[in-house]
Amino acid sequence: MTTTPADSQALHPDLVRTEVDLVLDDFLSAKDRAAAAQSMPVEASAALRGFLAAGGKRLRPLLCLTGWYVAGGQRRPRPVVQTAAALEMFHACCLIHDDLMDRSDTRRGKPTVHRTLGAQDTHGRTGPAADHLGNSAAVLVGDLALVWSDELLHTAGLSERQLSDVLPLIDAMRSEVMYGQYLDVTATGTPDADVGRALAICRYKTAMYTVERPLHIGAALAGAEPAVLEALSAFAIPVGEAFQLRDDLLGVFGNPATTGKPALDDLRDGKHTVLVCLALLHASRSQIDQLRELLGSPTLTEDQASAARDIIAATGADRMVEEMITERYGLALEQLKSAPMEPAALDALRHLADRSVRRRQ
Repeated sequence: MTTTPADSQALHPDLVRTEVDLVLDDFLSAKDRAAAAQSMPVEASAALRGFLAAGGKRLRPLLCLTGWYVAGGQRRPRPVVQTAAALEMFHACCLIHDDLMDRSDTRRGKPTVHRTLGAQDTHGRTGPAADHLGNSAAVLVGDLALVWSDELLHTAGLSERQLSDVLPLIDAMRSEVMYGQYLDVTATGTPDADVGRALAICRYKTAMYTVERPLHIGAALAGAEPAVLEALSAFAIPVGEAFQLRDDLLGVFGNPATTGKPALDDLRDGKHTVLVCLALLHASRSQIDQLRELLGSPTLTEDQASAARDIIAATGADRMVEEMITERYGLALEQLKSAPMEPAALDALRHLADRSVRRRQ
């Protein structure tokens, strides 16, 4: 299970992005040609291409390739890179649908897919009719991304053993994130002080989906032993929770110019986050009453959002979340001390943990 300095350099985020994006671009170009040959509309693939090109950290492909190296994989085989790209295509499905459920206007600093498609109508629809068109079309584009993520996986050229090893992990990942989304949707708009429920959302939507499963998938491609997968889980869950806790802070206190998303959405939607739960748990009666008036208000203004932030900060909830992030970061690093991995692999995981918890976007 040895990674070389060259392998470590191969995990540079910019290099991973370039290789994964080349796979996605080749795939979508082939889909465009096939659609044109069959006189099929190309707007759906164009919308998906535009969404993927708008940015994104490519974190799941990066973690997949990290898992590959951690488990002893060498070089960068095309089948492994294409499997990593399939995870990014699935993530596009999740984000497109997530933006629709959250009624978000922007993602990565640009209009969301449902807003873009609604505005591009060539039949002159406006208002609710255009919104309905955009929403409906975005569901289909997201579904298309789901289907194409599967196609990318099954045409990657994996061996029979590799495919049989990763399919259960991918099935589990897809189910877990859907459960997390369901918990999120049903809790949104009516946040309370139930930190346990917020942490369950955090674990299913992010810790497992964003960190644990991509690492598992990459490691499984390299034939990882069960002990390696167990060590990766022990590391991934606290890192994934820290990642989502940071996301919760950025969703309320982040700079939209940096995050690419408005700092109003989580407050306006009334997201059931650990940050909000802790604020409600430690707020005074009058503060609770004020927060309940503000959280989940579809007409929340910038001034009202500022008032909500002031209350959250006054309860110390943001500081407590920072402490939870630090605690989980420390736990993840502690787990690596007994992990059955080579030093270079451990260094790669430590670097990923650091990037995840200290990010500002």
